[in-house]
Amino acid sequence: MGKLNHALISVSDKTGVVEFARGLVELGATILSTGGTANAIRTAGVSVTEVASHTGSPEILGGRVKTLHPKIHGGLLGRRGLAEDVRQMQEQGIEPIDVVVVNLYPFESTIAKPDCTFEDAIENIDIGGPSMLRSAAKNHEDVVVVVDPGDYGRVLEALQSGTVPVSLRRELARKVFQHTSRYDGLIANYLSRQGETADKFPASLSLTYERAEILRYGENPHQEGAFYREIGSTEPSISLGRQLHGKAMSYNNYLDANSALELAKEFSDTAVVIIKHNNPCGVALGATPVEAYRKARETDPVSAFGGVIACNRPVDADMAKEVTSTFVEVLIAPAFTDEALAELQRKKDLRLLTVGSLESQTRDGYDLKKLVGGLILQDRDLGALAEVKALAVPTQRKPTDEEYAACAFAWKVCKHVKSNAIVFANATQTVGVGAGQMSRVDSVKLAEMKANLPVKGCVMASDAFFPFRDGLDAAVQAGVTAVIQPGGSIRDEEVVKAADEQDVAMILTGMRHFRH
Repeated sequence: MGKLNHALISVSDKTGVVEFARGLVELGATILSTGGTANAIRTAGVSVTEVASHTGSPEILGGRVKTLHPKIHGGLLGRRGLAEDVRQMQEQGIEPIDVVVVNLYPFESTIAKPDCTFEDAIENIDIGGPSMLRSAAKNHEDVVVVVDPGDYGRVLEALQSGTVPVSLRRELARKVFQHTSRYDGLIANYLSRQGETADKFPASLSLTYERAEILRYGENPHQEGAFYREIGSTEPSISLGRQLHGKAMSYNNYLDANSALELAKEFSDTAVVIIKHNNPCGVALGATPVEAYRKARETDPVSAFGGVIACNRPVDADMAKEVTSTFVEVLIAPAFTDEALAELQRKKDLRLLTVGSLESQTRDGYDLKKLVGGLILQDRDLGALAEVKALAVPTQRKPTDEEYAACAFAWKVCKHVKSNAIVFANATQTVGVGAGQMSRVDSVKLAEMKANLPVKGCVMASDAFFPFRDGLDAAVQAGVTAVIQPGGSIRDEEVVKAADEQDVAMILTGMRHFRH
């Protein structure tokens, strides 16, 4: 591309910028810069020209206006191969700018600070930076634009070779518009949440995700798939997890792993969750991880084969040995001891994910489901019961302490089962799970059929009300002694009467947990 004229550099993230600037100077470029970037480059012994000196206009309005000038944007947008553009640039004394290196004010990290004020946020909205990036990216045939410090090395190599390929120029331009689009989306989302006009569900929704992985295929081999990570998320999650061992995660692995971890988060006691086809097939509490795992697997050992497991405690050697005694697809935990890793890594295909501490986590955000041509958006279902003993009990018999504990446990599990959802459980262990049936009584029958442990003396949780007494009758016949359910049916009186007839205690939550 011949001798470089000017290179404009203005960066918030100064990683590698001095070395890149030095390389540009060696290629004959004059560096234009401002503020902290100019100081950093100058301090390193690289010659810099202040933008104000180049434009003949001082910075004004407290630095808000520095680069918004015809000599900057003319130098970026002028088409070198268009005679009329060249003529006008010469008439106006505008010199070409061949390279632009810009990354933006740290708006995202600013608003993430607990003490960030609205004024702080506004002052960290970059105006000149996006303008320069967009100008340069639009004219990428003539201007090389770099927004990602990770690209410095290969861009410098291309410049040193004398040719920056069109493919690289277009890739860099695409990165610019992706970057500025994300930046604008962050600002729009932030402003939509502020003040009296705050709107939980804004009129225009901006979503920002970055591609983390191309998957082998999607839900089925004839579908293609990719995994994207939400920008700015900090909650311990599968998305922020780190894979320590095993084959690459698949589309279905990600879905099941997410379900497993989210259910494990429900418990403060040591808990293990086993997921199969996006439904819990075993959940248990224990004094140790290995005890909880054995009890969870005992619920349905057939379905647990090839399952996805989450534990809310670090995995030790004892649990690791138990896991490697059968086939498991994925194991998720806050951490793994060295002994556990050594044992688990004997299974070359077993995927191990560490997600960090689950304590003191902040849980919020949206749940999104894609439709053809649109999406539906809601709060995540973070509804929980503060104290099960404070809930309404419409039946003549009140639950025992053991039944209260079992109902509290079963209710947490039921929330994560596909509707219609029925869970049989004792205080520390699922006994049978009926998921995804079109009628509630069928879910009850399925839970009984799937039970690998005695149902007699168990409780039952139902994610929604019983529309008829048949579901309750089937559960009592199976051996259930207490029920926890939302209530709210026009036949509640009939269902409560059926419970009284059979000396069954019933708790009404007033909260539904449909999971479609």
